Amino acid sequence: MNYKLLHIFRNTPFGRETFLQSLSFCKTISASPYVYIPKSDKFLMYFNNDTVQVDLDHSYLTSPDTAKKHAEILFAEMGIKPLFYEPKNFTASSLPDISTNFDYLCCPRSVSDISSKIGLGHIGPRVRRIIKHATFPVLITSPVFKPWKSITVLFGGSENAVKALKLGLKIAMSSGLPLEIYTLLEKQNETHYKSLIEKEELTEPVNQLSQKWHYYKKNDFDTMLYDIPHDSLIVLGAYGHGIMKDILLGSKMEHIQSTLTNNLLIPGPNSSVTLL
Repeated sequence: MNYKLLHIFRNTPFGRETFLQSLSFCKTISASPYVYIPKSDKFLMYFNNDTVQVDLDHSYLTSPDTAKKHAEILFAEMGIKPLFYEPKNFTASSLPDISTNFDYLCCPRSVSDISSKIGLGHIGPRVRRIIKHATFPVLITSPVFKPWKSITVLFGGSENAVKALKLGLKIAMSSGLPLEIYTLLEKQNETHYKSLIEKEELTEPVNQLSQKWHYYKKNDFDTMLYDIPHDSLIVLGAYGHGIMKDILLGSKMEHIQSTLTNNLLIPGPNSSVTLL
C-alpha cells in the first residue's frame, strides 16, 4: 500500500530541517511525501466532527518565488520523486480547503506564533486540535534533522496507547528497524500490561518485532526518558489513562517535549490504526 504524507513547506532554514525529516520518514517507511506550498497564511482542514482553521506564521510565506525550487532540490537530495499538493476547493479566495485524505501529516511543534509560550516544551494550539480530530497520525519533528534508527513506543495501557503500539509495530514492519516498548508502572504490574496486549491479539507481533519491553517505577519517569535512545522515533498515544492521560494537555507531555528532542509520531483519539 502506498502511504501518503502531507507536508506544509516553510521556505526557511528551519523549514528545511523539518522537510528533510518528512522526506527521511517517508523514505524509511516507503511512503510518498506530498508538499503543499502555502500562498496564504491560513487554510481549513475539515474533519468528521470539527473544522480546524490553521493560521500559519508569516515565515511560511517567505520567498515564494524560490520555495518550489528549494523543495525540489531537497527531494533530489533524498532521491525521491517530487510530489506537490494543490488545493482544489476554497471556502474563500484566500482560504483553501486542505484535504484530510492522507495517512500522515508532518508538523513542527507549532504552525503558529499566536501563543507566546510555544517552544520546545509546548505544542501549538492548532497542532493540538489537528491531533485531536485527525483520522491520521501526526509526525512532530525534532528541531533539526536527525534520521531515526529505531522505534520507541510509550505504552501506558489506554485505548490510544494500544493505537500507538499498533502504529509502532506497523512502522517497524515497514522500516525493518528495531522496536522497544517503555512502560511507567503506576498502579498496575507487568502482568496487567501483558494481558492487555493479549486481549488485543498483539502478543505474537510484539514478540516478533520488539526487542525489549522496559518497565519503570512511577517515580522513575525522568530516568525512563533519559534511557530512550536519542535517535529513536517515539510513538505515543494522545488522550488516555496513566502516563497517557490528557497527554497533549497535561504536564507529562510538556515534560516529554521539553526533555526530548526526538521525533514524535502521535495517533490521536480519532486515528484509525491497523497492522495491515
